[in-house]
Amino acid sequence: MAKEKVVLVTGVNGYWGARIAGRLVVEPGFHVIGLDANPLKEEIEGLDFIQADIRNPLLVDLFKLERVDTVCHLNFIETARPSETAFDINVMGTMKVFGACIEAGIRKVVIRSSTAVYGARPDNPAFLVEDHPLRGSRHYGYTKDMVEIEAFCNGLRRQAPQIALTVLRFPSIIGSTVDTPMTRFLKELWTPTLLGFDPMMQVIHEEDVLEALVYAVVNDVPGVFNVAAEGVLPLWRLMALAGKFSIPWFHPLAYWGVGFLGDSGLRLTRYVPIELDYIRYSWVGDLTKMHEELGFTPRYTADEALREFAGLQRMRRYMPESAVLAYDEERLRDTIDRRRRLKDRTVEGAKRAKAKGGKNG
Repeated sequence: MAKEKVVLVTGVNGYWGARIAGRLVVEPGFHVIGLDANPLKEEIEGLDFIQADIRNPLLVDLFKLERVDTVCHLNFIETARPSETAFDINVMGTMKVFGACIEAGIRKVVIRSSTAVYGARPDNPAFLVEDHPLRGSRHYGYTKDMVEIEAFCNGLRRQAPQIALTVLRFPSIIGSTVDTPMTRFLKELWTPTLLGFDPMMQVIHEEDVLEALVYAVVNDVPGVFNVAAEGVLPLWRLMALAGKFSIPWFHPLAYWGVGFLGDSGLRLTRYVPIELDYIRYSWVGDLTKMHEELGFTPRYTADEALREFAGLQRMRRYMPESAVLAYDEERLRDTIDRRRRLKDRTVEGAKRAKAKGGKNG
C-alpha cells in the first residue's frame, strides 16, 4: 500500500485555507494538516488541525516530525492599506515558512499570488508574461506585500532549487461566496470608473481558483503561472455583464479625492475597493504557460463567471418568477457549455495520448 503524502495548509481558518483543506481531505493518498494561530472556526472532517503561528520558531520541528511533503501557503491578511500587522504576517510570516521548509527538507511548496503584482501601468504590453518585472502598487497593502513575497519566492528558488515551488497568479476573483475587491466593486449598483479610460480586464471564478490550487498540490508543476478565465474584456463590458451602472469620474479629481479622503481616515474602500490605477490601465496576464506547461484550464469563461455572479446578486433581491426562470435557463445553458468543453478536452486528450503511444510503439 502506498504511503500517504502529508500536505500542510497554512491559514486554515481563512477562506482559501479552509476551502483548500476541505477539498484536499477527500483526495486519495493524502494526509492533510491544517495550521492556524487561532482555534478552528468550523470543523473540517478528516483534517488534522494544529494550532500554531506560522512565525513560530518550532515550525521546522513540526515539519520534520510530521514528515510533511508539501506546504500550501495561504496564511495572508488582505488589506487595502499597508500596515505593520499585515506586513508581519504576510511577508515576515512567509519568510519564516520558507526558512522552515528549507531546513526541514520540504519537497514542494504551493502559494497563491495575484497578477496585480505586475502593476497597472500605461506602458504594460497587451499580455504580461510571467517573467515581466513586478511593478505592483506600493500603496495597496496586499499587493505591496505580494510583490515582497514574490521576491522571497525568487530567493527560495536560488537558495533551495530542490524545492518544487509553484506560484499561481490570479486576476480579480469573483463568485457568490468570496469577498474580494472586485466582488465589492461589482456589488454596488453604481460603480466608479475613470472618464476616458476603459482598460482590458481579466477575472476568474472562485471555484476555478480552488481547483487550480488543488491541481498544483496534487500534481508536480513547479514554476510561476498566470491563471485566469478565457476571455479578456473591457471594463465597460465587465460591468455590463455584471448588471452595473457606471459613474465616470474625471481622473485628476478622482485621484485627488481618494488621497484627500484617505488621509482623513474615511472608509473610502467601500466605494472604491480597487485602486484607481487598476481600473485605468491594463494588467492582463498571458495564459500560454497555463495551457502548455501547467496543463490547467478553468471551467468558467469570463462571461460565464460574470453572468453567474450577476444572476446570483439579482436572486438575493426580490425577483418575479419570470426573471427567476430566465436566469435559471441562462445558468443551465452556461453549465451545458462548460460540460461540453470539458468532454471535448477529455476526448482530445485521449486522442493525443493514443497518438503519442502509437508513435512510441
